[in-house]
Amino acid sequence: MDRRKFIQASSLLGLGVGLGADSLAFSGNIPAGRRVGMIGLDTSHSIEFVKALNAKDAGNAFDGYTITIAYPYGSRDIESSYSRIEGYTKTVREFGVKIAASIDEVIAGSDVIMLETNDGKLHLEQALPVFKSGKRIFIDKPVAARYQDVVKIFKASQQYKTPFFSASSLRYVENLAAIRNGSLVGKVLGAETYSPAVLEPSHTDLYWYGIHGVEMLFTAMGTGCATVSRIHVPDTDVAVGAWKDGRLGTFRGTRTGRHKYGGIAFGENGNIHISEYSGYKPMLLEIIKFFNTGIVPVDPGETLEIYAFMEAADESKKQGGRPVALQPYLDMIK
Repeated sequence: MDRRKFIQASSLLGLGVGLGADSLAFSGNIPAGRRVGMIGLDTSHSIEFVKALNAKDAGNAFDGYTITIAYPYGSRDIESSYSRIEGYTKTVREFGVKIAASIDEVIAGSDVIMLETNDGKLHLEQALPVFKSGKRIFIDKPVAARYQDVVKIFKASQQYKTPFFSASSLRYVENLAAIRNGSLVGKVLGAETYSPAVLEPSHTDLYWYGIHGVEMLFTAMGTGCATVSRIHVPDTDVAVGAWKDGRLGTFRGTRTGRHKYGGIAFGENGNIHISEYSGYKPMLLEIIKFFNTGIVPVDPGETLEIYAFMEAADESKKQGGRPVALQPYLDMIK
């Protein structure tokens, strides 16, 4: 990412020196080693990441990074999460991962951190000691359960000059980068994406699972969404974003039928289907680059706008589908 984009993100975030290129690049020392500490064993992501990084045949695919220590908890009150902890703890032990009694023990025994707790309500509390330690951290989706905590996490990252990276793995499906940069269909004039959007009452609706399709939408469209309107019925959500330049982007979240991910981008030179999901490896490679450099691979302003979009979509639902502006949410970072 060039310096101009970082300066734009810094202006959006309004955090004094902000999350500009210098603060993102220098924050924390170069990792002393390749030991990855994991917080949270209540999501399938934790298992998949351990299997990938700790596989005997991993070789240099992930630059020698290995998950060496993990703290299991983890949600205490979401059954679909806490019911996995015992089994996942057993599995990661089989890959040589030490089970820690606390987050402090994980921090002390690692060089970089993956925060994998499925329950976003815990992310602010769990990320704070990592920020204070200066160790680079990947925060798995969602950044938090509510927008107020998303903002607090961004501010803590800046306060302690410790960068964090958060993204859905769907950002890295095969052709999305080429769609966005215009090499496949020219300028993107609009896009429609879809993904499962199971709801969890303790989280902003789309944070829990709709984040996948929303992140695909923003990866294709880029930033600049002005308003969002959401239609909600028990089995489906449709959120339509109006971009400041007149483009429209639509997310469809489903809770019945087959769980699939995809979409279509409408370009000045034609239309193209977004590639299907291809696994975690592309995102893991970006995480490793981030651990090595301290440079966040996704503009922080874009990540913030994604969560503002989903929060505004909740407000639109409450208002019967009326358009809700994103700017008041983005201003909360100031």
